[in-house]
Amino acid sequence: MPSQPTTVTPAQLEAAALTFDLLSVPGRLHLVWLLANQELDVTTLAAATGAAVPAASQQLAKLRAAGVVSARRDGRRQLYRVDDPHIVGIIEQMFRHIAPDGTLAADADRARPPRRPRFAGISKG
Repeated sequence: MPSQPTTVTPAQLEAAALTFDLLSVPGRLHLVWLLANQELDVTTLAAATGAAVPAASQQLAKLRAAGVVSARRDGRRQLYRVDDPHIVGIIEQMFRHIAPDGTLAADADRARPPRRPRFAGISKG
């Protein structure tokens, strides 16, 4: 496991918080998850996430502006992808930690039952 930095700068804290804020919207997180290992167009992404095409397009624009996803033209379609392996790694780690039912995945300590994250049900306000 890589060593953890002993200090972080205010700029690093701000950039990390903004990245987590961007990924805190379930629809955007779902898009990034889908794009982590393949290129897809907005119509396919909208269908996979249950969103309307304009809504998926708007979320993709935010992700592109933040540099999380990129796009390339393929004929008349725009194909999106996640280029940053660090973003992919963070998301993969998160979903390895959260079980399909939304509880935190069991750790080596089997004495504790699975639990919901403490922030479950907290709405952003």
